[in-house]
Amino acid sequence: MNLLTLTSSEIACALAERPGIIIPIGSIEQHGPMGLVGCDALCAETIAREAGSRGSILIAPVIAYTSAQFNMKFPGTISIRSRTLMSLIEDIVDSLHQQGVRGVYFLNAHGANIAPIRAAMHDIYGRLGDAAPRIRCKSWWDFDTVNVIRTREFGEWEGMHATPSEISITQEYCRIPDVDAPKQPTHALDASYIRDHAGDFHPPAEQHRAEFPDGRVGAHSALASPAIGAAIVDTAATALVDDFAAFMSKLAAAD
Repeated sequence: MNLLTLTSSEIACALAERPGIIIPIGSIEQHGPMGLVGCDALCAETIAREAGSRGSILIAPVIAYTSAQFNMKFPGTISIRSRTLMSLIEDIVDSLHQQGVRGVYFLNAHGANIAPIRAAMHDIYGRLGDAAPRIRCKSWWDFDTVNVIRTREFGEWEGMHATPSEISITQEYCRIPDVDAPKQPTHALDASYIRDHAGDFHPPAEQHRAEFPDGRVGAHSALASPAIGAAIVDTAATALVDDFAAFMSKLAAAD
């Protein structure tokens, strides 16, 4: 159920039946030589809408403007301050709270969103106490069933940014750019690098582009395929429906 294409009365009925909503959140940033600038936003939106159709779940418009300072040396990247994103999240949740929403589920597709969402959550809980809507943030690649596909298809060449899995999704549901596929990166990322840079904890933009000149971070984007993208969305949407149901059931039990 797409919030944008429902009437106010229809939304009221949906919330009376189940007072929860999924908000997809991504970014606007470069995704290497063959990745779309809106890749993250498109992935989150695609998976959320598929889940909304399958589970009759209310889906909010995607949040695309987020923090991506480390990619600002690549054309097309639009980055806002983390504090701005936190304020936006708080305002959105406050609006939903006034309308009786009890559960807000952020389906994330950009690592740098995790810290601002969590910080905003703590501020919301601090202001509203037990009356606050409960918030859950889950990245689509964190579902175990999705990771089975990513590991099987791409292994160590999944990397951290401009990954073949996210590019596969956009190839199936958006478009395939007419560009030459990049060669395999010079080396895969080791476990310590992935650990230390989790959540897109990257250096300033100049240094980041010097380290990864074509925008990929350990990812072999050319391994992407539309068929794999379709499989990922199917699997992620199923997992999201189940996880959202469990999230809302736990809230209902607490009430």
